[in-house]
Amino acid sequence: MRSARAVAREVLQIEARAVEGLIDQLGESFDQAVEMLAACRGRVVCSGMGKSGLILRKVAATLASTGTPAFFLHPAEAIHGDLGMLADDDVVLAASYSGSTEELVRLAEILKRLGVPMVAMTGNAESAVARLADIHLSTAIDKEACPLELAPTASTTATLALGDALAMSLSEVKGFSRDDFKRLHPGGRLGRELIAVRDVMHSGDQLPAVAADTRMPDAIYEMSNKRLGITITDGDLRRLLEADPTRSLLEQTAQECMHPSPRTISAVELASAALKIMEENRITSLFVCEPGEPLAGVVHLHDLWRLELF
Repeated sequence: MRSARAVAREVLQIEARAVEGLIDQLGESFDQAVEMLAACRGRVVCSGMGKSGLILRKVAATLASTGTPAFFLHPAEAIHGDLGMLADDDVVLAASYSGSTEELVRLAEILKRLGVPMVAMTGNAESAVARLADIHLSTAIDKEACPLELAPTASTTATLALGDALAMSLSEVKGFSRDDFKRLHPGGRLGRELIAVRDVMHSGDQLPAVAADTRMPDAIYEMSNKRLGITITDGDLRRLLEADPTRSLLEQTAQECMHPSPRTISAVELASAALKIMEENRITSLFVCEPGEPLAGVVHLHDLWRLELF
């Protein structure tokens, strides 16, 4: 009997080869599938039975989260009334490794009669599902990773990988951006990592801003009143006092005490980038500057800590 680790290595090797084998099978049909799905004005309706169905549920979720409206439709439920979930301009994306799954064949026949376009992913280009589809994508593999050659393993991995390839290609074609991703993922760590500086910065009346010729007593008052630790930074004040303890800061102006070239960041940069700059430079605030707007805002370290970006 082989060790568990030996079995695991073989499974991973077989599944890795299965995914790699899809690369040489990509052809014009893949381009056509991406074009059809990108042109879809409705939803991409994903369907499959058993293990393929579970994979297509994940593919539907990936499509929906990357800019392509999609949902899962169970083929058995579809032919018993759930066909009503299909709307005009929808496109079906179906998967069956054998291409002969009874429920999916029946659904494909109905879709053909209704004129609903279908992209099918199967391991057999001559199968019923492949022939009924408008576009066929091959997920053919050499062997399953199951020692008995029975349980869907490498075949479902290949189907999942091809589904991801479709989703990412569609995302690229549609110009799906970080802002789009953030809009669809407002919660959780992913959403926090994509928050921009403009979403957390202090601006307007919250800014501790004074004119260059403001006397230091007024500058310090503004600094204390706005509670961000800056106007003239507390670090600047310490450095000035350490350099000349006899110097009377209260007789100076803001311009005489300020740092001439503070660290800045653009409002469109990610909040995580602002955190990195602060940590690398051991500072607690960044001035947010934009072309034509010398001080658009201020982002403070405490605001970023609350986002739990680390």
